[in-house]
Amino acid sequence: METRLRIYLTGVGGQGSLTATTLFARLALDQDLAVVSGEVHGMAQRGGVVESAILLGGWQSPTLSPGEADILLGFEPLETLRGLPFLKAGGAVFSSTDFLPPSSVSAGKASLPSLSSIQEAVRAIAARAWFLPIRGIGAAAGSSQSGNAAMLGALCASGLLPFGLEALTSAIRAYLPAKLVPANLAAAAKGAEWPESR
Repeated sequence: METRLRIYLTGVGGQGSLTATTLFARLALDQDLAVVSGEVHGMAQRGGVVESAILLGGWQSPTLSPGEADILLGFEPLETLRGLPFLKAGGAVFSSTDFLPPSSVSAGKASLPSLSSIQEAVRAIAARAWFLPIRGIGAAAGSSQSGNAAMLGALCASGLLPFGLEALTSAIRAYLPAKLVPANLAAAAKGAEWPESR
């Protein structure tokens, strides 16, 4: 029976999280998996919340309800926290540790929760969790946005999927513009080496 997984992705506009969603869906198709994906909610403007879903294994709709996601990918830690209600108990979380403060925080009208409090909230629900400084990894690889590939690299190397890092590297070469390939390959490799954090 084909692996059935529901993956919830959340970030902010301008990060490239929808590009990451599209790349991941394409690589799943290349592995002959039944996949549906879609934007759950999104803001075209930079800084708006962007949410998407990828379902592997024969689902009919990309719709996710609270408590249904097997895996949560949070490309920004505050969005990881906001997305936690979608994760089922015992699921897995891959989260950035790099904050991109919303305008309310930048204007001094609100404050961010600490990273440690977000990690504690994640660990209260998730059986496994990875926390990566994806912007830093991306910048070291040549582009801060390639940090999304680090997140996907960690996911593909986790053993939670029916394919591994090689599928991701093949998709990066096939589907990203040539000028972006080196940085994304380097970031994916670094993410694949990231230790699991519990």
